[in-house]
Amino acid sequence: KFAQQRCCLSALPTKQQEIEPAFMSRNIGISAHVDSGKTTLTERILFYTGRITAIHDVRGKDGVGAKMDSMELERERGITIQSAATYCQWGDYHINVIDTPGHVDFTIEVERALRVLDGGILVLCGVAGVQSQSLTVDRQMRRYDIPRLAFINKLDRMGADPWKVIQMVRDKMQLNAAAVQIPIGLGEAHQGVIDIIRRKKITFEGTKGEQVVTSDDIPSTMIDLIDKKRLELINTVCDADEELAEQYLENDDVTAQELEEAIQRSTRARTFVPVLMGSAYKNKGVQPLLDAVIDYLPSPVERQGVVAIKADSAALSAAHQQTVPITCSSEEPLLALAFKLEESRFGQLTYVRIYRGTLKRGNFIVNARTRKSTKVPRLVRMHSNEMEDIDTAYAGDVVALFGIECASMDTFEAADNVQRLALSSMFVPRPVISLAVSTKKGSSSSASDNFSKALQRFTREDPTLRVHTDPESKQIILSGMGELHLEVYIERLRREYNVDTDVGNPKVNYRETISEARPFDYLHKKQTGGAGQYARVIGRIEPISEEELEAAAAEAANDENSEQSHTANIKTFQFVNELIGANIPPEFIPSCEKGAQEAVSKGCLVGAPIENIRVVLTDGVTHPVDSSDLAFRAAMIGAIRGALNTARPAVLEPISKLEVIVPSEFQGDVLGTINQRRGVITHSEISDDGSIVTLVADVPLAAMFSYSSTLRSLTQGKGEFTMEYKSHERVTPDTQAELMKAYQARLAEEQAQKK
Repeated sequence: KFAQQRCCLSALPTKQQEIEPAFMSRNIGISAHVDSGKTTLTERILFYTGRITAIHDVRGKDGVGAKMDSMELERERGITIQSAATYCQWGDYHINVIDTPGHVDFTIEVERALRVLDGGILVLCGVAGVQSQSLTVDRQMRRYDIPRLAFINKLDRMGADPWKVIQMVRDKMQLNAAAVQIPIGLGEAHQGVIDIIRRKKITFEGTKGEQVVTSDDIPSTMIDLIDKKRLELINTVCDADEELAEQYLENDDVTAQELEEAIQRSTRARTFVPVLMGSAYKNKGVQPLLDAVIDYLPSPVERQGVVAIKADSAALSAAHQQTVPITCSSEEPLLALAFKLEESRFGQLTYVRIYRGTLKRGNFIVNARTRKSTKVPRLVRMHSNEMEDIDTAYAGDVVALFGIECASMDTFEAADNVQRLALSSMFVPRPVISLAVSTKKGSSSSASDNFSKALQRFTREDPTLRVHTDPESKQIILSGMGELHLEVYIERLRREYNVDTDVGNPKVNYRETISEARPFDYLHKKQTGGAGQYARVIGRIEPISEEELEAAAAEAANDENSEQSHTANIKTFQFVNELIGANIPPEFIPSCEKGAQEAVSKGCLVGAPIENIRVVLTDGVTHPVDSSDLAFRAAMIGAIRGALNTARPAVLEPISKLEVIVPSEFQGDVLGTINQRRGVITHSEISDDGSIVTLVADVPLAAMFSYSSTLRSLTQGKGEFTMEYKSHERVTPDTQAELMKAYQARLAEEQAQKK
């Protein structure tokens, strides 16, 4: 193997490394914008490490498909839908690999993978460079403090320009990045790479590029470029590593080993990103990338900043939680995190990352959330959809369990050594689009049962998929991250559970808000012969200002435990008790708050939840006999709903950030469709050769349904777009009037049906 042909930085295990297996392992994720070659790269990694014996096409044209895309839908569409875990051996090192989706609709798969990994490979297209989902992945890696390598892929394609891509990484991602390799040729002339640290030419021979040839035979035309890029690399690393800067100032040069050690330190400290190059599809550059994973990314033992939260303080804000540093050692008590759930024919499959301790088949473990103790009946290593039974897993391992009932992000401890610790959760974005779904009319009762089982399974597996029953229409509402996200689950219902569904028009998650503060003074009085109901509440409703929301968002973004602070989302409803004295006894205050929450759950314009509103309770009156929790709850509902009508309510609609990449000849037509859909162009960019145009716009989500088919027909299938939720903004007066009219018509229809 190529890894054994050169001396890796971590090749000589110390005595401590011989004791701790985690020193000789790496846990990495492969992430990128959609269609950048992540799964193709993973396929080559598995082939060169001997994990698979043949390379197959991602889209399954050969009838087999890529190993990591095991779902039939993935092979048909040529995209990754679910993250998939595998493992392989490179030299003496064990590598756990998770291949993640690139489409923004399946971003939760990237979140859950990065939450438990120690390093990442950010794959970038050598032609398109940094794209919208590349930026999303960068934010996710920052959120979980993931050291990363960058791999510029597709250098065999016409128009590939790695130096442009590196500059985009610096400008758009604000990363301190530099190349550690230079490509030998681009496009059809791409032959291999030059290692500029050791000044070696690396080419890849054999039918599948399995024969790595390293030589000193560097083309004379590349000497000046190598010197220039090596100096650029040294200067960039010196900015990130003081030790190398001192060595360089003293000697006016550095050795290859000194430079590699500095790259290792700064990469693990997340102050530098080494950039490697190649073409996974053409089998070039993958083996040196594996060496870089071993050399530069940390082992589980070397990963810094891993902490657990004391269970007693888990419910507190991040600033007040009590944390305990976690050392990755198999000799410590068990601490593991369940990060992914799957339903299989053998029952629930739970993927876990072991942060410390040893897990054995037959052990009893305790769920930190439920406090329930469970025996581990089966322990496996995953290879995409295949499993290998094992008896023991150690600190740093990524494995899977069978027969364990739990939720995603549950923490497990050893039953014989419970320390009441919990590992932090992950960021879960909220859904932005909904569909009304039901089984087809005339379906059997078994179809209804399967429908319920499927939705229950899907929501357990995917935290961004939400299901609820609308209390008025009684419709089952399926909410998710985008059209493709929901489309995939509807198709899975048909294929995996044999359930055909009726799907209603997508329901956009509108919100309502108020524009002005309004006082309320409301008396709820009801006499029914016995004990009556009496409650009077006085106070005001007021909008939460944009400045307050921005300050709260900034505080959450700066929080050290940002993944926790983000999951709670910024509070858009506040209840403030400004009572002086005891005109309303303290035992009724919770009922007042519940009434306020119920009142703002449905606005007066389109029946949407009300956001950015503060309810302030200042005074009230009670009755010695007739006042009750029910009375004060009803009083608050009546008071707030009455005040809402005069507070200049407004409708908010979700706005998405749209990025469209099309050949330049279609620019005018695409701009026209964006304008027709009430989009506002915020940025545009033309490639260096003028052939590709990137358009970025803010577009109302309600106007974007079926846009994918529109774009395909406009651009002859050559255009692509990504879309992600940005914010909720006020609709225009005309749109608000239309929405209110439609809402009133729907209410009238429902009333008529009741009669």
